[in-house]
Amino acid sequence: MRRWRSLVLAGLLVLAAAPAAGAQDLGELFRNINASVVVVRGKGREVTAARGVSTFNETGSGVLISADGKVITAAHVVHAMDDISVVFPGGETVSARVVASEPAAADLSLLQLDRVPPGATVSPMADSNTVRAGDGIVVVGAPYRLPHSVSVGSISARWAPNTAYPAMPLAEFLQTDATIDAGNSGGPMFNMRGEVIGIVNDNISRGQGRTRPGLVVTSNTAKQLLFEKRSLWSGVEGIVLSDQLADLLNLPPRANGYMVKTVAKGSSADQIGLRGSTETKNISGQTVPLGDIILSVEGISPAPANLGKIRDVMGRLAPGTPFRVTILREGRVLELTGQIP
Repeated sequence: MRRWRSLVLAGLLVLAAAPAAGAQDLGELFRNINASVVVVRGKGREVTAARGVSTFNETGSGVLISADGKVITAAHVVHAMDDISVVFPGGETVSARVVASEPAAADLSLLQLDRVPPGATVSPMADSNTVRAGDGIVVVGAPYRLPHSVSVGSISARWAPNTAYPAMPLAEFLQTDATIDAGNSGGPMFNMRGEVIGIVNDNISRGQGRTRPGLVVTSNTAKQLLFEKRSLWSGVEGIVLSDQLADLLNLPPRANGYMVKTVAKGSSADQIGLRGSTETKNISGQTVPLGDIILSVEGISPAPANLGKIRDVMGRLAPGTPFRVTILREGRVLELTGQIP
C-alpha cells in the first residue's frame, strides 16, 4: 500500500510539472505572436492658452486580429487624431483609419489598415470568460516607445463592469501583476496559447507611486462593443459643461452642453461641419476650450446620464440614416445634419 501511494504521489508530481495542453515556452510564444503586435502612432491637434492650436503626437500599441486588416487599440491613442499610422515589427508603416470607437465606455478603438504587409500574422481573440485567476499571461507592447517589449505575469482577479473602474462603466477588467507602462496602451495581453484575452490601458494601470493595479479590458468586452454592437466613430473630444459654465456661456434655460475641443479630420463630426475650439479662456478659475457647444443629438441632451443613451440610439441607426445634432455657435442655435456611415 505504501508503494502504491508513492507511485500515485510521483504521478501527481509529474502531472503538476507538465505544461498545460496547448501551452508554449515563452520564447516560442513570443516568436509566434510578435508579428501581430504593432506600434500605433497618431497625430492630432490640441488647444492651449499659451500656443493656441498646435499639433502633437501620440504613441501606443495594438494587435492585428483579422486577415483583412482590423487592429484593436486604445481609443485615447487614436480617437481624436487627424492622421494614424501603424508600424509592423519589420518597420513597415501602413496608414489606418478608425472604424469604431468607444472612448468613454471602455477606451477601445478598432482600426482598418489600408493594407496588410507580407509577413504580418493575425492573433485570434479568445473567450475571456474562460480565464481564471492564476493563469499565466504575456503582455507585448511599446512601453516608453520601445516596441515589442515583453512582460510576463499572471491573472490576479476579474472585475465586473462598473466596479474596479466606474469611469469606464461598460468595461469588464482582468487584473494582472504584469508590468504595464506608458506606451503599452492598446497592446494585447495573451494567454499561454497565444490568444488575445485583453487590451491594455496604461492610463488606468498607472497611479501615483504605481499603486494602481494593472487593469486590462477583456477581449469579450472588445468583441461586444466593437463588433457585436454598432459603435460609431464621432471623432469628437471635449468636456461636459457644468451647470455653472452653462449659465456663464449663455446656454438656453435648463440646457446641458458638451463643449467641443477637437474634431478629427474625416470623422462623422467633421463631415457634418462640427467645429472644434481655436482658443481657451479662463472662466471661474477653469481653463475652457471655446468651440461649438452640442445641445442635443437626435433630440437627446448631452447630460452625463444621457451619454449611454445617445450611444445606443446612434448605434441602432442603419447606414445612410440621417441624424441631427443641435449646437450653439457664436450665440446662435444651429442644427447640423448628417448620415450614418
